[in-house]
Amino acid sequence: MTETLRAADVLARRFYEAGCRHAFGMPGGEVLTLVDALTKAGIRFHLAKHENCAGFIGEGVHHADGAPVILVATLGPGALNGINVVANAHQDRVPMLVLTGCVDAAEEHSYTHQVLDHRAVFTPITKATFRLDAEAADLIADKAVAIATAPRNGPVHIDVPISTADAPARDRGIRRAPASETAPSGAALAQARSWLAAAEQPVAVIGLDALQENAGAAIRSFVENHRIPFLTTYKAKGIIPEDHPLSLGGAGLSPLADRHLLPLVREADLVLSLGYDPIEMRPGWRNAWDVETQNVIDIAPEANTHYMHQAGLNVLAAIAPALAALSDGTEPRGTWHNGRPKQAKAALAGAFPQDDAWGPAGVIAECRATLPPETLATADSGAHRILLSQMWTCHEPRGLIQSSALCTMGCAVPMAIGRKLAQPGRPVVSFSGDAGFLMVAGELSTAAELGAAPIFVVFADASLALIELKQRQRQLANGGVDFAPHDFAAMGRAFGGNGVTVRSRNELRAALEQALSASQFTVIAAEIPRGGYDGRI
Repeated sequence: MTETLRAADVLARRFYEAGCRHAFGMPGGEVLTLVDALTKAGIRFHLAKHENCAGFIGEGVHHADGAPVILVATLGPGALNGINVVANAHQDRVPMLVLTGCVDAAEEHSYTHQVLDHRAVFTPITKATFRLDAEAADLIADKAVAIATAPRNGPVHIDVPISTADAPARDRGIRRAPASETAPSGAALAQARSWLAAAEQPVAVIGLDALQENAGAAIRSFVENHRIPFLTTYKAKGIIPEDHPLSLGGAGLSPLADRHLLPLVREADLVLSLGYDPIEMRPGWRNAWDVETQNVIDIAPEANTHYMHQAGLNVLAAIAPALAALSDGTEPRGTWHNGRPKQAKAALAGAFPQDDAWGPAGVIAECRATLPPETLATADSGAHRILLSQMWTCHEPRGLIQSSALCTMGCAVPMAIGRKLAQPGRPVVSFSGDAGFLMVAGELSTAAELGAAPIFVVFADASLALIELKQRQRQLANGGVDFAPHDFAAMGRAFGGNGVTVRSRNELRAALEQALSASQFTVIAAEIPRGGYDGRI
């Protein structure tokens, strides 16, 4: 007997085929069929406490398994609760399938309760938005997966009417064939090869596109062969291990770090922009090089419409074959005989020392020293993230995940939950400011319910530290940046985990060692003095 498929089943089966094994959200009556279909297809639905956090838990899983995130939200307020994480996926290039329930088309003409135009809301912050139709369910499902996972990755929204989810549908097996990789050729390739052959002071800037193309091995071979020092954006940290002798670390948000890195970039006679998406970068990286005096080759999946920088050669191609073509017939040569990259690297090490007795830098240094090298980390937005991204050495791609394009607060805790859910055998640590932690503290209950045991480190100084610092730098009166201290360790215990407050590196070390062997999550509240970021970021 032939099984009768519902339109929701067609969606779910295609998503399973795309590698999805988890979905996250907060269901309402309008999405119950979707949840049922996902479960029957082999995709486990996880209840979160807020749709925004549900999406970030899903992103944590995505960075482990590579599959698109599935976010499920009911109509009206449920859909709108997920706006931030969808916008984050759009700017941070995260493939996400956003499923929202809605009333049937005929109903919305005479029924207004909680009804609004979801597609109008999601259009500016997604790559595409669809309204599910039973007859075209298979086409919509495949389009959604294809668009979400095509360079540059991003979210796709599907609005699912109540009756359509249950309507009979068919899967005709229509699938988009993957596009073949391209490489530069002709005059552009000849010009690029001549620039590479002549370069005496080349530098590479590696970004998120390279991470999504899994181009780390190709880039490593290329920079080693041609002796090219490189730096990465924060999201691309670890694409080549950061203890590599050619690595200059991460860049983009720390004025202190950029004080040493930007002059080096401007001294280069060849800049290789390898999958470098400048959406992560602060304004100091606008026109970071001069195409009138420097040779610049930009290899990216999309044409430059951002105008953050320009290039002498813009190559729209996959990175690995482009670098292979560029290297073919180009002999390696010695570079940077003046030793400037080594000087910059030494200056960076001095700017971000690991020996602070306490304060935010001491907390980060102790965590990096105590936790195993294979520890996976997440970072929330704030002053601590800027400092952490300079001090936390990554040995693998996605070893540190964060919101570095939209820079949204409240992402670290749920992303750590998702990462630990997907990789339970790896240590996972989350770094949050106290304000960001308070935004999402309810998700500690989700960690407990999922049996996930990350370590949640909270920088507790009862202040929006980065905003307070900017306020003082502008010589403005203190206002709207300070709040009362709270017992974060008690919150951890209240939600079924462990909780401890620490005020020294010795106490922190002991707490971390205990947390590594715990079967429940641990909240470590690191109480630090205000003003601890002054001169450090």
